[in-house]
Amino acid sequence: MKTIAKLGIVLALTGSLFASCSSQAYVTERPIEPVYVRPVAPYPNAVWVPGEWVWRGNHYVYRQGFYARPRYNRVYVQGHWQPTNRGYVWVRGYWR
Repeated sequence: MKTIAKLGIVLALTGSLFASCSSQAYVTERPIEPVYVRPVAPYPNAVWVPGEWVWRGNHYVYRQGFYARPRYNRVYVQGHWQPTNRGYVWVRGYWR
């Protein structure tokens, strides 16, 4: 009987661990992007990578954009808020 109870506890903890490791975090309303001044490009042909929303703890925080070296034959696709039936989820930007 004690073994079954222990197994139940282990399964419950494992399930909650995997649920908290979800790669997507949903919000009911999209956060408002803060206003900031884009700095001057540090070198010629620098590519501006727009800011991103990052899940920290139990909420999204905004990480400001930055300049990057251009990648050969690629363009940067900006991240965006994707509406779902559970709310909004942030889709990160990437190089294509």
